[in-house]
Amino acid sequence: MNVKLHTPKSLKAGSGLSSAKQFFLSIVATSISIALTFGTAAFLDHQKKASDKKEMVMMIINDFDQSIELLQRADTLLHKASARQQELAVHPELFNSQNKDILDVISLMINGLEFPETAEKIFTSNIETFSTIGDVNFINEVSSFYISRHKYKDLVQQWIKDDIEGKAILSSLQSLFNVSFPEYYFLNWSFLQEMKDTRDRCMSMMNVSEKELAEFSQQHMVKHISPEREAYLQKMREEMIQDQMRMMEAQEKYKD
Repeated sequence: MNVKLHTPKSLKAGSGLSSAKQFFLSIVATSISIALTFGTAAFLDHQKKASDKKEMVMMIINDFDQSIELLQRADTLLHKASARQQELAVHPELFNSQNKDILDVISLMINGLEFPETAEKIFTSNIETFSTIGDVNFINEVSSFYISRHKYKDLVQQWIKDDIEGKAILSSLQSLFNVSFPEYYFLNWSFLQEMKDTRDRCMSMMNVSEKELAEFSQQHMVKHISPEREAYLQKMREEMIQDQMRMMEAQEKYKD
């Protein structure tokens, strides 16, 4: 037996209910299209903001690391100079035998501690930076780091430079003992530890891994001069300082 199904007249094309159904489906389709368009745009905008935030955070922490590297180098040289000064206090007869450790730290503190400032200027001068990062605690930690860095430059670095620049501290034991490398070392170490702690807190706050930071640093690394060239320049700086020391010694010896 054949059974034929017939579309109710009320839903046939041209009927009122059929037109209403088509209108309803059209509204649903349009709504879905709008939702997908705005949803996709919102998602892409969110992704871009997250990417911009990550980029800014990595740039700031990478800047931290460059400053910490300089203080770490100063820490190593100041420790050696301090040890040398303590050795000479016990064995003054060794005074003229080897003073390279002290020459190295003089060269670094006078000519070698130049902190990069690009990231700090972006952080402090652009109000959009705060909106991009959107984390008050992180912003406070970054501000604290930069305040510490300025204090280091104005207090520790400048104090050491004032004590040793243009002075013949290697002309005699008396001149050498007029400066206090152990005290310089302790102050430098204190700032170094404070900066390291701030840096580690920022890494934890923003969930940045050491691997991610290393990759960022590699991608944005500024090309440095070759190790051979750096060694040559260091040798020239040491020779210049030694020449200056000899001239000041001569001036002391032959002054009226």
